[in-house]
Amino acid sequence: MELTEDEIEGALALMESMSREDLDGPEFQDEYTDAMAKIIEAKREDRELPEAPEPGEPGKVLDLMAALTQSVQQVKASRGEGAEAAVHDLPAKETTKKQPAKKAAAKKTTRKTVAKKTSGRRSRSA
Repeated sequence: MELTEDEIEGALALMESMSREDLDGPEFQDEYTDAMAKIIEAKREDRELPEAPEPGEPGKVLDLMAALTQSVQQVKASRGEGAEAAVHDLPAKETTKKQPAKKAAAKKTTRKTVAKKTSGRRSRSA
């Protein structure tokens, strides 16, 4: 597939418009790639592998149900509704087995029916 000069220039312009130069600072540093480069370099030079850094503080784990409950309570309080919601039991599902659908009896085709069906067709060679 050949690309025209206009298509190539358009693709380059799109890439340029989507790239950013203002992503500096330690929060944008690719630590994984840097660590892999150090490991590769150590293996090339037959040196001992660098030690892995100590893991930082683990991220805060949220209890999603608690957060949802708190959010619902805040919304209800802002509407002036009571804190307790009405809880209704769902009806139990019936566990009866379904009967398979009955198949219709096949109709017997008579020679007259077949002859009528085929005689009405046009031949493709005409």
